[in-house]
Amino acid sequence: MAGTNSHELMKNKSFKKSKTFISKSGASPLMESVPTSPHHSIIQGGEEKIHFSHPQHPLVKINLPYIFTCMGCKEYGAGKRFSCLKCDFDLHEFCALAPPSIQKHPLHSQHQLVFHTKAGGFLRTKCDICGKATKGYAFRCSTCSFEMHPCCAKLDTKMDFRKLHPHNLNLLPATTLTSSESGTACSECKRKRPGRVYGCAVCDHYHLHAVCAKNMINGLHANGIISTPEKPSVLSTAARIASNMVLEFFGGILEGIGEGVGGAIVDNMAKGKTPNLNNNNNTTRRTK
Repeated sequence: MAGTNSHELMKNKSFKKSKTFISKSGASPLMESVPTSPHHSIIQGGEEKIHFSHPQHPLVKINLPYIFTCMGCKEYGAGKRFSCLKCDFDLHEFCALAPPSIQKHPLHSQHQLVFHTKAGGFLRTKCDICGKATKGYAFRCSTCSFEMHPCCAKLDTKMDFRKLHPHNLNLLPATTLTSSESGTACSECKRKRPGRVYGCAVCDHYHLHAVCAKNMINGLHANGIISTPEKPSVLSTAARIASNMVLEFFGGILEGIGEGVGGAIVDNMAKGKTPNLNNNNNTTRRTK
């Protein structure tokens, strides 16, 4: 994507403050500047946070290659996430840091979008970008019926996925499909499905579903996960067991050696480093 000066973006009125996290002490809200444009990224440390959706335990930012279901938007993810080390609870990084509202998002610039934590009403609603059902966290327009997942809010009208295609991809105009139409064939998944589509202005033959583009955002593609179960509630058993074992293991470390060292270990894990537990045990024995 085109480069943007982060200092200029921070001055933009479209930026709001995130109130989804509070400090562990509960003294005051953790006010992080959260972008409403995909041009800006946030880097969080490995410290513990308390999230409104899971107040009973702190969440720690980790990086594991296993697939998970985000308990916020109910969509899949892999890699970076905010996770509870005590129970099976994960949030996409962008779901955990979602701002309360978005002004002039590039995919719906005409109206303000408001963050909602629950699916709306009795009718099943769909994301206007990827075409999948919205079952949890979502941004909705109070003026019209527009709605999109938080991870779809990380997409833009122009995307650069050089690992998939050598040229920039532009979001094509939305089309209304009849009951007999199944959508545009995607050059990656080879399927036809509803939802927005990206196209290459240089290669007329290349198309990418927005839902497939979303897999470049949520960590699935980066962690080698090509196919996912049709229902997010049915996760790969091996992936769930492996992920839980790692989280339980490090949860025990946090309780056994203290938050300072434990936080450093989790931070190293997020960076792909392996902790040397023998050294930690030796240090503990020497200090007794």
